[in-house]
Amino acid sequence: MANTHTSKIQITVGLDDNRIPEKLHWTAQDGGVSNEEAKAVMLSVWDQKKQESLRIDLWTKDMPVDEMKLFFHQTLVTMSDTYLRATQDEKMTATMKDFCDYFAEKLDLIKK
Repeated sequence: MANTHTSKIQITVGLDDNRIPEKLHWTAQDGGVSNEEAKAVMLSVWDQKKQESLRIDLWTKDMPVDEMKLFFHQTLVTMSDTYLRATQDEKMTATMKDFCDYFAEKLDLIKK
């Protein structure tokens, strides 16, 4: 029997009285992260049986909108990178990158 390794990623959500996230912390010991604060989390999990994505999107109530725009842009860019690694589909990746550039331009995220 081969040795196996298990890795754990933990997200802790502190809620206010109305169950709105106030604090987010995450730990990933294998990545050297221990109880680090975050302002937003997006998690997607593939359900193979239902053939659909299950999602958790959380952000703290004090997350600034300008940071949320950057977070979305960077998430879109990294999703296109991941798509290329997973599929080797360079044509669609280029299309996705074009959209990322458009998104950044429309939100004035590009430093000139």
